[in-house]
Amino acid sequence: MIKSLRLLWLGSLATAALPLAAQGLQSAPVQQSVPEAIIPPAVSQLTLPPEARYAEVMHWPVAEARSLLLAIDAIGAEGLDPQDYKPDGLAAAIEAGESAELDALASQVFTWLVEDLRDGRTPMEARTQWFVVDPDPDLMPTGQVMADALLGGDIVGALAKLHPTNPDYALLRDELARTPAANRQRRALIRINMDRWRWLARELGGQYLLTNVPEFQLRLTVNNQNIRTYRTIVGKPGRTATPQLAETVEGVIFNPTWTVPQSIVKGEGLGARVLGNPSWARANGYRGTRASNGFVTVVQQPGPNNSLGMMKLDMPNPHAIFLHDTPARNLFGTQNRALSHGCIRTERALELAMTVAILGQGATREEAVAISTSGTYTRVPVKKSMPVYITYFTMASDIDKNMRTFNDIYGRDAPVLASFNAPRVGNRARVTTEEVIEIVDDLQTS
Repeated sequence: MIKSLRLLWLGSLATAALPLAAQGLQSAPVQQSVPEAIIPPAVSQLTLPPEARYAEVMHWPVAEARSLLLAIDAIGAEGLDPQDYKPDGLAAAIEAGESAELDALASQVFTWLVEDLRDGRTPMEARTQWFVVDPDPDLMPTGQVMADALLGGDIVGALAKLHPTNPDYALLRDELARTPAANRQRRALIRINMDRWRWLARELGGQYLLTNVPEFQLRLTVNNQNIRTYRTIVGKPGRTATPQLAETVEGVIFNPTWTVPQSIVKGEGLGARVLGNPSWARANGYRGTRASNGFVTVVQQPGPNNSLGMMKLDMPNPHAIFLHDTPARNLFGTQNRALSHGCIRTERALELAMTVAILGQGATREEAVAISTSGTYTRVPVKKSMPVYITYFTMASDIDKNMRTFNDIYGRDAPVLASFNAPRVGNRARVTTEEVIEIVDDLQTS
């Protein structure tokens, strides 16, 4: 006989929605069922730790509970703290033998491990300007992971399947193993960046673009191999700092126009200058219009002096962040390239644009060359979209595959470290409530 999974809410067992819905998010219900033996007897009188919000409670034989305890003892290798998972309480429950108490505690501890290994331990409020929604809780629901682990009798293996597949995560884990316990500062930096990999999808895809903001580098990656790399210019610290996103390239725009924001048109007097001096406007590629209500619009036409350069990647998002070219290519030679208003400028931008158009089956090489040299605004939609990950790692393997640290240009390490030093937060939100800062311009500044 098969029964549906049940959830323990503050010590009382009841049929309920999965954790995603419990967080106020909408999701299609996940149909799960497990054998009768995994469902424990009534546990309505159990007393759980006060931080426990819910757990999917299943039957835990002593052998599997001992394996779970071993997993907790070894969790430090993943940059997590064994004490977060109540090993002493679990050990005492194991010694008392199979019981409803053991079922509840082991289920709760396993849930915490799944959440931290799959989603990251850092609560959303400590992830500054982090707007990525991790799909893994929907792809690997906690209840299904627990059921598979118990049915297969492989608790450690089930948890290991949650680790990020990107090779950089394993490299950081190896670096943690090599770093002496006395070097607490370096170990903390490694742990912070291991957790950042868990904030992303476990698998990033077969081919994607990934830019590490503090490194000032962009990678075109195929099957976890860097095919091409490009230096970047990113947002200045402060309100124009580049946010962390996971978006999708839907098209490539060659010879883009640039609609100048009103902060410049009106605030800096560009509109009046363009309308009052047509010859100057033409020489600088500006075209201005005045509406019947007096509203002035200024658009910079395609050309080598356009603020967006010769291309931009069309990746719609609420922040108006995208990757684009720049006429100020000399700035790629500077060391600190946090200079933009938030968008990411890339070197060899036409090469990148044509590569993405070709890989995306939007144009042949010959077509891409012809379009790029036409001088005419052209949007090339791609049939095969490409993910773009805008990340923030202060320790990672660089483009030469050497482990390096990078300056924390936006001060985003401290909140993560503080959360690691604070008690673990359960039932964490999946979506940030932080303000979306729309980037309204990307003037070329030095």
